[in-house]
Amino acid sequence: MKSIVLYPVLLVIVFVNVCISCSDHEGDTEKPVINLEAPEEGEILKIGSDVHFDMELSDNEMLRSYKVEIHNNFDNHGHDSKATRAEGETVPFLFNKSWDISGSKNVHVHHHEIVIPENTTEGAYHFMVYCTDEAGNESYVVRNIELSHDGEEHDHHH
Repeated sequence: MKSIVLYPVLLVIVFVNVCISCSDHEGDTEKPVINLEAPEEGEILKIGSDVHFDMELSDNEMLRSYKVEIHNNFDNHGHDSKATRAEGETVPFLFNKSWDISGSKNVHVHHHEIVIPENTTEGAYHFMVYCTDEAGNESYVVRNIELSHDGEEHDHHH
C-alpha cells in the first residue's frame, strides 16, 4: 500500500523541480534564432543614408536583447594602430548599439535607426547581429556588405 501512495508524491516532487528550473532559466541551453531579412548578404548600402534593417527574433524561453555591430573589413581584420588621418578625410564607419527586447519570445524588428555618415569610407564591411536570451545564450549572424556613395537609398516610410 505504501508504494502506491509514495509514487504520486514522487511525481509531484519531480514536476515541481522541473517547473522551478524553467522559471530561473538554468535549464535553457537553446540559443535564440535570428532570421535577418535585411540587409542581405552582399548588399550595397548608400553612404549618407539610413539602413533598412529587418529581422525576426525568437527563443524557446524568453529573449533579452539584440545588438548590431558594423565594422570595416578593408584588410581582413588586420588592425594598424599607427594609422593617422588628415582633417576632413573619410573615416571607416563603426557602429555598435544594443536594444532591450526582454519580456518577449518572438520579436519582429524593423527600423531605420542606423544612419551611415556622409564622410564614411567606401568599401567592405561586416554587418553583425547578436541576440541574447534571458539565460545568456547568444546567437549571431554576419553579413558581408559594402558601403558606397552609389548604394541603394531606402525610403523612410515603409
